[in-house]
Amino acid sequence: MSQPPGAAVSLAEAPPAAQPSKPLAAQRVQPLRRPGRWIATAVVLVVVAQIAHGLATNPFYQWDRFRYWFLRPTVLDGLLVTLEVAALSALSGLIGGVLLALARQSGSPVLRAVSWTYTWLFRSVPLIVVLIFLYNFSALYKTLSLGIPFGPAFVTFDESKLATDMTVAVIGLGLNEAAYAAEVVRGGLLSVDQSQHEAAAALGLPKGYQFTRIVLPQALRSITPNYVNQLIGLVKSTSLVFYVSLLDLFGSVQTMGSTYPGDIVPLLLVAT
Repeated sequence: MSQPPGAAVSLAEAPPAAQPSKPLAAQRVQPLRRPGRWIATAVVLVVVAQIAHGLATNPFYQWDRFRYWFLRPTVLDGLLVTLEVAALSALSGLIGGVLLALARQSGSPVLRAVSWTYTWLFRSVPLIVVLIFLYNFSALYKTLSLGIPFGPAFVTFDESKLATDMTVAVIGLGLNEAAYAAEVVRGGLLSVDQSQHEAAAALGLPKGYQFTRIVLPQALRSITPNYVNQLIGLVKSTSLVFYVSLLDLFGSVQTMGSTYPGDIVPLLLVAT
C-alpha cells in the first residue's frame, strides 16, 4: 500500500548510511597549513645567520684578544667580587623586602606608612645616587653609636672605618633591592585568594601557621618568577659599584681598558 504524500518514512525502510572507505582511526589527518609561520621562521633564521656571520668575521671584535683577557686573574677577581656583592645584596634585600611587605599588610597604620614611604623613596631615587650618598656618609656622621634612644650611648664606632667599599656597595644595593622585593612579595601575598585566609581562620589555625603553611606556599608560585627577574637586574646593577671605588668585573675591565685602549672592545665583551 502506497504511503500518502508527506508521510514519514520508517527507519526500516530508510536507505543504509554510507560507510567510510577507511576507519576514522586509520585516516590521515591533514595538518593545517601555516605559511605565515614558515615565512617568519625563515626571516628570523636569515637575520640570526647574518648577525652570527658579522660577529665571527668582523676583525673589530678581536676575538683572539677576547680569549686572552677572558681568564686573566684580574678579570676573575672582579667576577668574584661581583658575585659576592650580588649574593649579599640579594640576601639582605630579600629579608628587608619580606619585612616591608609584612609591614605593609599590617593592621598598624604606623607600620604601613613607614613601609610605603621607604618603598616610594628608594624606588624613586636612582641607585647611583644612593651609592654615592652612602659613600660620602662619613661627611655627615663621623661616628655611629648604639645605646638608649635620646640617652647615653653604650658603644661608639668610627664610621670611616666601618664604611669600606664592599660595605657601602652591599648596603646600597641591599636597601634598593629591599624596596623592589617588598612589592614583589606583597604582590604574591595579595595573589592568594581571600577564601584561603578565611578557611584557615575558620579552622582556628594560628596566624603564624596560616602564613607559613597556607599563604606563603601559594604565594611563592607568583613571587618566584618575578623575583628571579629582579635578581637578574640586581646582578647587572652591580656594575655601578665601580663608582664607589670597588673593583668588580666592570670596574676591573674599565681599569684595564684605560691602560690598553686598543683592547676596549674585547674587554667590554669580557664584561658582558
